[in-house]
Amino acid sequence: MQVTETLSQGLKRSYNVVLPVAELTQRREARLAEVAKTINIPGFRPGKVPMTLVKKRYAGAVMAEVMEDSVNKATDQLMSDRGLRSATAPKVEIVTLDESKDLEFKVEVELLPDVTMPDFAAISLTRYKAEPPAEALDKSLSEIAARQKSVVVLEGEDVVPAETGHILTVDFLGKIDGVPFDGGAANDADVEIGGSGFIPGFAEQLVGMVPGDTKVIDVTFPAEYGAAELAGKAATFDITAKALKRASVHEINDAFAEQLGFENLDDLRRAVGSSMQRELDQLSRMRIKRDLLDALSKLVDFPVPESMSEHEFSQIWQRIEADRAKGELDPEDAGKDEDTLRAEYRAIADRRVRLGLLLAEIGRSQGVTVAPDEVNRAMIREAQRYPGQEQMVIEFFRKNKEAAESLRGPIFEEKVVDFVLELAQVTDVMVSPEELAQEPNPVATEPAVAEPVIEAAGQTTGEPA
Repeated sequence: MQVTETLSQGLKRSYNVVLPVAELTQRREARLAEVAKTINIPGFRPGKVPMTLVKKRYAGAVMAEVMEDSVNKATDQLMSDRGLRSATAPKVEIVTLDESKDLEFKVEVELLPDVTMPDFAAISLTRYKAEPPAEALDKSLSEIAARQKSVVVLEGEDVVPAETGHILTVDFLGKIDGVPFDGGAANDADVEIGGSGFIPGFAEQLVGMVPGDTKVIDVTFPAEYGAAELAGKAATFDITAKALKRASVHEINDAFAEQLGFENLDDLRRAVGSSMQRELDQLSRMRIKRDLLDALSKLVDFPVPESMSEHEFSQIWQRIEADRAKGELDPEDAGKDEDTLRAEYRAIADRRVRLGLLLAEIGRSQGVTVAPDEVNRAMIREAQRYPGQEQMVIEFFRKNKEAAESLRGPIFEEKVVDFVLELAQVTDVMVSPEELAQEPNPVATEPAVAEPVIEAAGQTTGEPA
């Protein structure tokens, strides 16, 4: 194999490769000999087909197969011999394709950059942490009790005129100009007095009714009502009250906790508190990760492969155009001209790819791995998002390597972030949940893209799930 470098510019390389025709011919003859042992042609015993006939029928297809295989192996050898790590698959272009001549082809490749590790110990970060306040926990318990409320039908001496908080079961018939309209009638409809869900002014006029009462009420449909034929129109409703109910909210005590499957109220409070704490911890993790990525982006400055940057930019720009088409473009972006907007988002694409490459290189150099059981756990968590289809989702991941890798990437990135945080100078500061939830600097919120660059950088490890 003869290799000549024809381009060395930045991260781009180009080579001319020549494979001797004698070598290709030798491979072709060996392959034809293999084919001759297995083919079946009427009139000849297996393995006894004359080579002249084998060549006549299969020489063209075999030569094409040999050439393709030779080009692939030569390209792999070129990359290996020169220690090249490509950002994307090498582009191969055949220059000379003639069975009687040497095979000449061109290989164009864009390389991954050399990444110099920054001094992680020089990074100073603040980890904002928060705990759920007692009043937030009490409010959450009250909301749980409200969702678990029971409804009691009032009968006999317990019946009183309907008031706010009661539920009145009614039959109603709606009319416009005295004529019933489609969708305006219902039987045994529960209307919460003081609640929402009906036309404004509907439930309020049921106050004071008791089962057996009838009444005609006047309402006006809102101008923005969903049914255009009713929007803004005045209507009447014939009401017949049939039953009165009262919602009974559970007292928050041990009995209520036991009803929900907990040992007692303290057990329930711990479970709810732990759930709230996990949400706050996730916010804390998200903020310090963003701050870390922002700090890392200021410590590194290596060239980004143009192909990877262009791919990332195209994905960002598709979202920008989609938002613009729906009239949902960020107000700050809406006032910028096209060139300015593109330049800003290209810079963001470069930043994200650079951070992704840095995280991938940190993981490679430090031997960060993702074990199969970690991917399996991620697979199960993903499957649980689709109740009733869990097994189908798991089978999809097991049969689709690329889908499984999409689970592996985020795990890898989080483990690399943990590694760097262990070396950085981190100060913990307690704040309120409201302060923790405040949106940080928008620039810092741009995530890295280690997931899509991991495979290109050769960082994925462990067996597929």
